[in-house]
Amino acid sequence: MKQSTLHQLRVFEAVARHKSFTRAAEELFLTQPSVSMQVKQLAKSVGMPLFEQVGKRLYLTEAGEELLGTCRDIFDRLSQFEMTVADLQGLKQGQLKLSVITTAKYVIPRLLGPFCQRYPGIDVSLKVTNHEGLQERLNDNLDDLYILSQPPVTPDVSCHEFLDNPLVVLAPMNHPLASQKNIPIERLNGEPFIMREPGSGTRQAVQKMFEDRGVAVKVRLDLGSNEAIKQAIAGGLGISVLSRHVLTLDGWQNQLTILDVEGFPIPRQWYAIYPSGKQLSVVAQAFFEYLLNEGKQAIENSTRFAQQQLE
Repeated sequence: MKQSTLHQLRVFEAVARHKSFTRAAEELFLTQPSVSMQVKQLAKSVGMPLFEQVGKRLYLTEAGEELLGTCRDIFDRLSQFEMTVADLQGLKQGQLKLSVITTAKYVIPRLLGPFCQRYPGIDVSLKVTNHEGLQERLNDNLDDLYILSQPPVTPDVSCHEFLDNPLVVLAPMNHPLASQKNIPIERLNGEPFIMREPGSGTRQAVQKMFEDRGVAVKVRLDLGSNEAIKQAIAGGLGISVLSRHVLTLDGWQNQLTILDVEGFPIPRQWYAIYPSGKQLSVVAQAFFEYLLNEGKQAIENSTRFAQQQLE
């Protein structure tokens, strides 16, 4: 093991976590043969196989399970060391690791801009993923903070609201209801809807709202991204319910409109979470406090500036 490298341990940990050489290679920006070679060399150093293939599934051997626990102990100690160094350096330099839900990509970069201008020596790692991917990263304690749009089901986390995330009904500019006010929600019965994929937090909130009000939603199209949904709305394929933030910084204001429907917007929040008992680094603590104390004002300033640029 003396000849094993930290890089080999990180590669092994990624393969063990994903139970896939391919997904580990994608995460680490390596080729699959390179990942396989690193694991093979590590297994040679250990003197025992680390994985076994049963059918198409990959399993850790007993030696692999022991090594995985050792790897995580090593990485935790290294993280503690990095936090100690960051504390000694103050906010002059350091790293901030964030994992955010897909829809937060419209919000978090706009919050990071002013923060990084204030602390130019900080490097940011931003991972954008879906709810399942974020939950996996949270379980493995891979990041400093996690940003999502609904409270997590995991009980042992610290969860804090920091910004409104209202859901609104979006339609093409030429939609028959576009110019009407106080539209009864029953008018949406039979309207063709474009929805996020099943399991999406936005879709769950919308379906609950419609079920409670007895509205029959006609789902014409399922799409996995907000950008694709906006394109579909503009193309006349139907209407949708999305976060108001998706319209803020691009040119969609001339193609899409928000319908004034009874019961909307649906109030939602953005949440910043981290595992209970986790000791935040000085950098992560500073960003966390920035979100809670200045996040709303930073978004308003960013929106105001963007609108001035479009005028």
